[in-house]
Amino acid sequence: MQKEVKERSNLALVAAVQLPNVSDAEFEASLTELRELAKTLGYEVVKTFVQKRAGFDIKAYLGEGKREEIRAFVNHESYDIEFDKAPANLNDWEIDTVLVDHEISPSQARNLEKEVGCEVMDRTMVILEIFHRNARSRAARAQVEIARLGYMAPRLREAAKLAGPQGRQRSGEGGRGAGESHTELDRRKIRDRIAELQQDILAMEAERKTQRARRQGRQGMAGVALVGYTNAGKSTLMRALTGSEVLVANKLFATLDTTVRALYPESIPRILVSDTVGFIKNLPHGLVASFKSTLDEALDASLLLHVIDASDPGFERQLEVTNEVLSEIGADDVPRIRVFNKIDYVGDEAAQAEMILTLQSRYPDCVVMSAKRPDDVAQLHKKIVTFYQQDQIEAELFIPWDAQQLRKDIYATCQVLAETSDHTGAFFKVRGEVDAVKKLSESVKLV
Repeated sequence: MQKEVKERSNLALVAAVQLPNVSDAEFEASLTELRELAKTLGYEVVKTFVQKRAGFDIKAYLGEGKREEIRAFVNHESYDIEFDKAPANLNDWEIDTVLVDHEISPSQARNLEKEVGCEVMDRTMVILEIFHRNARSRAARAQVEIARLGYMAPRLREAAKLAGPQGRQRSGEGGRGAGESHTELDRRKIRDRIAELQQDILAMEAERKTQRARRQGRQGMAGVALVGYTNAGKSTLMRALTGSEVLVANKLFATLDTTVRALYPESIPRILVSDTVGFIKNLPHGLVASFKSTLDEALDASLLLHVIDASDPGFERQLEVTNEVLSEIGADDVPRIRVFNKIDYVGDEAAQAEMILTLQSRYPDCVVMSAKRPDDVAQLHKKIVTFYQQDQIEAELFIPWDAQQLRKDIYATCQVLAETSDHTGAFFKVRGEVDAVKKLSESVKLV
């Protein structure tokens, strides 16, 4: 019996209100995104309920008629039940959750739950739950917990209402004073926990800055950050550019923790590539703030690779969302290369060729590619290296035979274009950063 329950799919409905200022295309894109978020969370969406209204219902988000329609569906009371996607077992199905495509108030969620007869999760709660499940590092887990606690705090009062008078009140023993409510105590615990987590994050940020400074100071390494919409293929591209094994999954927000790897094959200067959390429309502001340290890699990078899903008909929306978030964190002035990925998902060869021409005409400096094609990856690799070598200079260095210990410094910090020698020593023609070449020249003069 328990095994059957475990194997049963978690079924969900999606419910949304389309406001007058939202176009049909934008509304449908948002619904599609919520269904993808539900998939990431382990839900199978079997039906979508939509309603056009001038505004959200103050009491329960959806209008009374639509709420009744959902209640009848959830409770198997409708005579003409039609699924958008039929569940695996048509004879034994149960709706677990209604997913709402907006952030709604605690009272709206509570009232909607009471009327439809099952759990209600709004868009923000869905995203928070995904982040909670996928966070791996200590920093990411702390950031997620802060965001979740901030989201839960105003909802405690509604939970207390459901518990009734006895659940809301406790005696003075062990409390701050006689009659202190559960809600007040819980709120105080939340405030204390958030303060504690914020202190932990400050300590972790200081540690990360030290590690980052150490990395950047080692052999003059440069930083590239992959940014873009979630599920645009950043992790696949990261693996292709660095030759490393990083998580690749066809799910929204599969990657939450920043991963840093060296560009491979290595170049001069040595370049570090970092992946960042994906952006999404209507990302809760609490999460934008909480994930500031994850996005700090974009601020510290000297080049951004803005990865866009070329196969998504709404890629322009991806561009806007990413640009908005980058501006919000102060990274909008960092140089960037637009990388239109997943071109291999755009129809046949003729359709791909047409799309490439269209994108290159609209975005002249962009790269159109597939992270699964080695030749495409090699071209992007070359473009990245060229960016970092554009300000390099060429110079000639002479090292006498009794100072050959400097050879390793030359090869570590510069690209050696030619090397010759005679009875006096070795002659090097090099290309490198101005500061690196200057430092080597001064070291040679001291010999």
